[in-house]
Amino acid sequence: MKKLNLTNRIFIGLISGIILGIIMHNFTEIPFIKTYVIDFTFHFMGNIFIRSIRMLVIPLVIFSLILGASGIEDVSKLGRIGIKTLIFYLGTTAVAILISLFVGNLINPGLGVELSSIENTKITISQSKSFVQILLGMIPVNPIESMAKGEMLSIITFSIIIGVAISLLNDKIPVVKKIVSEINIINLKLVEMVMLLAPFGVFGLIAQTFATLGYAAIIPIFKYLLAVVIALLLHALITYQGLLVFVAKYNPLTFLKKFSPVMILGFSTSSSAACLPSSLKTMEEDFGVSTTVAAFTLPLGNTINMDGTAIMQGVATIFIAQVYGIDLTMGNYVTIILTATLASIGTAGVPGVGVIMLGMVLTEIGLPLEGIGLVMGIDRVVDMFRTAINVTGDAICTLVIAKTENNIIEPLENITSK
Repeated sequence: MKKLNLTNRIFIGLISGIILGIIMHNFTEIPFIKTYVIDFTFHFMGNIFIRSIRMLVIPLVIFSLILGASGIEDVSKLGRIGIKTLIFYLGTTAVAILISLFVGNLINPGLGVELSSIENTKITISQSKSFVQILLGMIPVNPIESMAKGEMLSIITFSIIIGVAISLLNDKIPVVKKIVSEINIINLKLVEMVMLLAPFGVFGLIAQTFATLGYAAIIPIFKYLLAVVIALLLHALITYQGLLVFVAKYNPLTFLKKFSPVMILGFSTSSSAACLPSSLKTMEEDFGVSTTVAAFTLPLGNTINMDGTAIMQGVATIFIAQVYGIDLTMGNYVTIILTATLASIGTAGVPGVGVIMLGMVLTEIGLPLEGIGLVMGIDRVVDMFRTAINVTGDAICTLVIAKTENNIIEPLENITSK
């Protein structure tokens, strides 16, 4: 097991949990199996992982966002480019979540499956809020109280404000910048450590699920995977290719040919951060984008443009709500859009963080975090697809900004209009 990478270990945990869970389902009437194997062992293994995720969500959000916002000091220098880039990234992320909610409600991956029997505690959803209340709730009256209560929207806003303040102070407080950066490194290391528990946590959660439900849980899990992939493809084909053709005036096939090596790298590594050097080189050398634009849009996109992750969060939220038999209101959907859009800003470009950030979306609307176990089981498969979408979005934004600002060093060879 030590020689296998994390992806393979999670898959082994997933398959083992499914197999053993289905076997145990046939023996649930035996008191020892029900009490000590399913309700104790499986439950204990799965919930250690869940509690570890809960432990990391708030500090990861706070310091990732502070670090990301404090690094946007070039916005003042680049002026229009910075504003256009921010509008592009946040706009496409919001569209991505809308697509994910549409596809999730169309496919209904968790409809008809009741998993609340796994937990004895009563599951309730937060009361629907008006749009004005949601907006006002983004401003924390007491940031410490918001952190203690896990009010993610206000935590996100407070973190961004701190990051902007640090950015405006620029080099006057280098020690603070360094401390924030180093704490963020510690957080990412903690994520790496928690992810080591993922195979065992996935095993426990999935085994308990299948031991309780038997074969009934297989179809919903793969319907969830199908819904995420469909939403990712729709976003890539409609949103991204539409911007590429009608704004950047670039041939999609030519773009795919030139940028596909970076997409494959993102797909195989599940890390948008690992793709950044290749993305910079490809956009400058193969697409003729000036360094001024590429050096700003790509690193910024690597921090705040996580459309693929936002799509996963949208579909996963609907999936988890449906399997627990909870109806989402329009206010909940608005909260999902706002929270997932802002959550994508704080999602680090490393494998596995997206599913941890999902916890903040679930917390904000009052859904049970235990449902993450089902999503986690196949998240590395989803992660490969969504990372490819993330890096593609960064590249298309770079082309769009370069085109509108006439910052392309040499004429592009294959223009759609020709």
